[in-house]
Amino acid sequence: MHVGAPPPQQQQQLPRHPPPGGAPQFRTFGSSQPPPQGTGGPPRPTGGTFIPVGVPPPPVGVSHPPAVLGPCNPSQLSAPAGQQFRQYNQSPLLGGPPPPGGQFHSASQQPANQFRAAGNPVMSGGSQGMKSYSEQQPVPDIDFSIQVPERFLRFTTKKFPSNAGLSGACRLPFGGVIRPLAPSIDEGDGVSVVNPSSSGIVRCKSCRTYINPFVNWIENGRRWRCNICGVLNDVPSAYFCHLDEQGRRRDADTRPEISEAVVEYIAPAEYMVRPPQPPAYFFVIDVSLQAVQSGVLARVAEGIKSGLVDLTGDDRTMVGFITYDNSVHYYVLRGGSSGPQMLVVSDLANLFVPAPEDLFVNLADSRDVVHNFLDSLPDMFSKNQVRDSCLGPALKAAFTVSKQVGGKMCVFQSAMPNLGDGTLQFRENPRIMGTQEEYQILRPGNMWYKDTALEFSKAQICVDMFLFPFHYIDAASLGELPRRTAGQLYSYPSFDATTDGPKFVSELRRTLTRETAFEAVMRVRCTKGFKINHFYGNFHIRGTDLLALPNCTSDSVFGFEIQHDEHNVNNSVLTVQSALLYTSSEGQRRIRVHTQALAVSNSQQEIMETADAETITCLVSKRALEISLSNSIDTARTKIQQTCIDILRSAKGGGGYGGAGYPSQQQQEEKEIPASLKLLPLYTLALIKNVAFRGGNDVHPDERVQARMRMACMYVPDCRYFVYPRMLSIHDMDGSAGRPAAEGVEVKPSTVAGKLKVVLPKAVNLSGERLLASCVFLVDSGVDMFLWVGSAAGEEVFNSLFGVNSIEGCSSAEV
Repeated sequence: MHVGAPPPQQQQQLPRHPPPGGAPQFRTFGSSQPPPQGTGGPPRPTGGTFIPVGVPPPPVGVSHPPAVLGPCNPSQLSAPAGQQFRQYNQSPLLGGPPPPGGQFHSASQQPANQFRAAGNPVMSGGSQGMKSYSEQQPVPDIDFSIQVPERFLRFTTKKFPSNAGLSGACRLPFGGVIRPLAPSIDEGDGVSVVNPSSSGIVRCKSCRTYINPFVNWIENGRRWRCNICGVLNDVPSAYFCHLDEQGRRRDADTRPEISEAVVEYIAPAEYMVRPPQPPAYFFVIDVSLQAVQSGVLARVAEGIKSGLVDLTGDDRTMVGFITYDNSVHYYVLRGGSSGPQMLVVSDLANLFVPAPEDLFVNLADSRDVVHNFLDSLPDMFSKNQVRDSCLGPALKAAFTVSKQVGGKMCVFQSAMPNLGDGTLQFRENPRIMGTQEEYQILRPGNMWYKDTALEFSKAQICVDMFLFPFHYIDAASLGELPRRTAGQLYSYPSFDATTDGPKFVSELRRTLTRETAFEAVMRVRCTKGFKINHFYGNFHIRGTDLLALPNCTSDSVFGFEIQHDEHNVNNSVLTVQSALLYTSSEGQRRIRVHTQALAVSNSQQEIMETADAETITCLVSKRALEISLSNSIDTARTKIQQTCIDILRSAKGGGGYGGAGYPSQQQQEEKEIPASLKLLPLYTLALIKNVAFRGGNDVHPDERVQARMRMACMYVPDCRYFVYPRMLSIHDMDGSAGRPAAEGVEVKPSTVAGKLKVVLPKAVNLSGERLLASCVFLVDSGVDMFLWVGSAAGEEVFNSLFGVNSIEGCSSAEV
């Protein structure tokens, strides 16, 4: 029996959802057109006051005065033009009197300080401080067809253990990997946008969970039970709607927040600490001798100019530039001026910023001046002979200019910093490579970059760093900036402008033009009895569970682990909800909410059969990266191997949960590994051979750091190909390869690529036996591509691929 619910004889147990049919078709309702209430509605009470449709009925046995219907005043907010979102205006239904004993409360009526935990209003609350209740929770009727698409969120298993003992017996790493702003794959699969009405965003009064499709409605829709903490909440009068004969709200199909697992709210004013800031991009560019002679500077100017043409945002977008060698150079780029004005500061010990208000300019007003500056930048330093690098002072100067606005900072570095703050020492030591001591050079050698990163994070500045090392550059120390500011690290060793330039320009352009959320914070909640134990990725964590993300892009990925907070869990469903509060490029404050319901099981076999080997590999890799920093790479490899062994032993019955039914050795050998886990040994072997974990002394420390930083930010499919690349057969591909798939033909996602669903050549297993002299294969790791050409492939193959009759004497750089 529900707490606060009518006695059993007054309840009618009905399934929550109607029988499955087609996908619900949503319509847009304006402020003057409320969602439909159905034709019937509740029966008219006898011997009492008539209650209009849309008004919450009073509790049994309590008289109530007639309702006074007032005018509706819904929000008139609208989504920005050009967004590929489905828009829903949440118009209130007919108003009604409050329930006896108090007023209905909405999220917007809460005191403002309830929304400002750690300087952030929306993300307050969590599992701490919840009201305790020990009664057995009812088994909810969950519609598991409402799920978060896998491009956003994947879990290591689709069923979670009901108690800590069973969890230990399964030996699985329970958790998930989330990509909150994953791009759309097909037209029509965008995220629905909700405009809150006067009732505000409906959230649990205790744990602050957002209303979602898996809450339980009771008392004819007057109250709802939170599926995270179990607390009963009153429904705001403006949000009320009667339930249908299945116990489902009659307006469910018109409200994405209670019918879809992924939804985005336009945040009201109380969800803002300050007005949304304009999109801001600041570029810190190395102009020392090495950067000039290698062609890095010319390619940087080309890449920035290419990205600015299609930069996301509106006419408020701001840009700024600083260059540096042994001094710091500022640039005034006011619109209408004849050209850029350069200001040079050589005193690195007493660095100051001249005219800071003129160093950040509006791109729309100054576009011509900015483009002229980028065109002339390589020539300005073409004769520069300075070899020194004062990266630290340049970062301090850039921080001073941009700290009031925040935004994205792109740093381009080609030599180890050797002047001013942030000076680094040469730490490469071949004698410890491949030994137990190697982890020491994978840690930062100078904590200045970590401390600076925390200041950047507080100012909402994200750093994306592009390295062009020709020698050891200490990427482990420099990488602390992007790691703690939710940025990314890119590296192009021994950069060649001809062969590496196009890849760099493409990656820089994507960095600037992909969907970017500014001033973001994220929190992940889960059902009472479970807890989020650990997070993985690039972020700074505030408190215990609030991820501070100055930027969150469509490529941002975070891993998390789930543990039992109580030995036995009374719930039959585990709900996990993530909430990302951010400012869009168009200046709107928004909240992206993902809610996933997972079954809780007492059966070890059921849990193992629903395991996901790819997600397990992805999460294990992120965990092993942290282990290798605190212990050694060898310890991390051993942990990866042992995790695989334990999982397989448990899958074959060796976990032995239950004691009396422990299987014999013969029974274990006869039992097959579930199909979902059969590739786990293969992925495990590939993982320990990856550059991030491979033993030996042949991996350069900067190369290993780059691989580790890349793996830490990879989503499940990307990690899978990075660990176990796909090999495509080129020599025998048919005519459909390389062309979009035929319309109306159903294809497997693994056989096509891109939004156009271009058909890929046939994929074959990675095996030396496949590499015959007559074959040609393309190996794709998602980061690098390798074309293997057999010596006896034939003139026809060489001609069609390279335009030559033989590869003898051909340079790979010319292919």
